[in-house]
Amino acid sequence: MVTREQVLEVVLRNLRDTVEELENVEIDPSKSMKDLGANSLDIVEVVSCSMRELKIKVPRSELKGLANIDELVDLLHKVATGQVQPATAAPAP
Repeated sequence: MVTREQVLEVVLRNLRDTVEELENVEIDPSKSMKDLGANSLDIVEVVSCSMRELKIKVPRSELKGLANIDELVDLLHKVATGQVQPATAAPAP
């Protein structure tokens, strides 16, 4: 089972790969990717690559209200460990 730390490592690695200015910089997960210099396309790339690597899918609507990297990592970790099902799943009858 994937740990929260492993999810954080995946997200930070993809962020560094996408935003070259962050390559050798200490990243504060309480900041948003935008605060760290990522544009909209960079953010989509980071999230897409992270989900692909973790073999999970999260609807865009669930990603919309996230304020920072920590919140993204929490959501991805919960989905990866089965603690949370994406909202697009049909509700149980």
